Amino acid sequence: MSKSERHPLTKFGIELLPFSDAASEGLPLNQLLRLSLFQISVGMASVMLLGTLNRVMIVELSVPAMIVAFMIALPVLIAPFRALLGFRSDTYRSAIGWKRVPYLWFGTLWQFGGLAIMPFSLLILGGDYVQGPSWAGEVAAALAFLLTGLGMHMTQTAGLALAADRADEETRPRVVALLYVMFLIGMALSAIIIGTLLRDFNGLKLVQVVQGTAVVTILLNVVALWKQEKMSPMTREEREAPRPQFKDAWRDFASGGQAGRLLVVVFLGTMAFNMQDVLLEPYGGEILGLSVSATTLLTAAWAAGAIVAFALAAKWLTSGLDPHRMCARGLLVGLGAFSAVIFAAPLDSAVLFFVGATAIGFGGGLFSVSTLTAAMTMPAQGLAGRGLALGAWGAAQATAAGISIALGGLIRDLMQAAAANGSLPDALSDPATSYSVVYHVEIGLLFVTLVALGPLVRVRGLSHQPRKISKLGLADFPT
Repeated sequence: MSKSERHPLTKFGIELLPFSDAASEGLPLNQLLRLSLFQISVGMASVMLLGTLNRVMIVELSVPAMIVAFMIALPVLIAPFRALLGFRSDTYRSAIGWKRVPYLWFGTLWQFGGLAIMPFSLLILGGDYVQGPSWAGEVAAALAFLLTGLGMHMTQTAGLALAADRADEETRPRVVALLYVMFLIGMALSAIIIGTLLRDFNGLKLVQVVQGTAVVTILLNVVALWKQEKMSPMTREEREAPRPQFKDAWRDFASGGQAGRLLVVVFLGTMAFNMQDVLLEPYGGEILGLSVSATTLLTAAWAAGAIVAFALAAKWLTSGLDPHRMCARGLLVGLGAFSAVIFAAPLDSAVLFFVGATAIGFGGGLFSVSTLTAAMTMPAQGLAGRGLALGAWGAAQATAAGISIALGGLIRDLMQAAAANGSLPDALSDPATSYSVVYHVEIGLLFVTLVALGPLVRVRGLSHQPRKISKLGLADFPT
């Protein structure tokens, strides 16, 4: 059979693959799928830091919860530097012309190094050592979390910027959706595998699993970055020219007003959707009397809503929908979702509660994809490149997520303490009130976010030209 005769069948097979419509001439499907592996490694590290090691430190190693909270907060404290990391990747000077790959590589090394020393640090932190200073465990664990967090932020910022550089305007929304789905896949698979491996916990098993994760991280990221950025040798004059200053680039980035407003929207909206992250399952168990297995399904419900949102986002954005208008849709869905969760308690309806949890995932997914798309499609002109825009988006999102989760727990504890002390009226002394206050605050933040978003929708609407509608493919459906 000749090559020309095989071509139609080969093309038909490729088009059946999920997210095949995300490929373009500048970023073929095989290279796009390889590049998306960095999101798998970031999702794996996120589960390790925020889930598995959180539980191991508190339960198996008997580390005080306050110290655990401080360790988990360290990666969030690094998040504001993502804008600087993105800017440095925009302006990086090298003889062969690479900008993103060096930051992907060094981010991988930081991530690998943090995970490599982490199990020994945690064992020392738990008191499993013969001699040495009493503070060695805290310092070593803090260093491990700091290195891993820095590597995650550097890898994700440079990877997203590289994907934005290589994708064209028509396929960029589908690339965003694919990268988000890969992040969820990385979290889901690693949670199952790591949780299974650590079922029979001991010190040796902890070392094997965490360092195995480090090895998998570096393998995935090396495969992801291999031959992804073309060499473009620079002249001696270009290499020796003064590099732009970050403050000048930031001033150029925010000079139009839209960039700064987008960051405000990202910060407020992320706070609105994430404040309930640590409260949803306790709310179901304490207020609605759901079992542990039932509340565990909340994560699956949330993820299902998010995946449906990603699929619809790819379809809507490809058909020419303004990402800011899609962001408004996500915020409006969030209003209904939190209202459903609030009314689930007085109606004693587990079904309504699960509907609300699913809708939270759906609204939050639309919000995240739309704001990331807006950042990726910002014109890369002047001193401000896409790396700076994506780094600023990631910094605003990660910082808001950390602050909002802490505030959610604090508000709930303060309300419960006030009810126990008799400081609240009898009508507000119900245990559900402490959770309801948090959800009402989130609804208020959603309204504030809609107000901040309004000018962006109006400005984009005046100049937005709908893109050509592409055919409907399997990329438009959940995978």
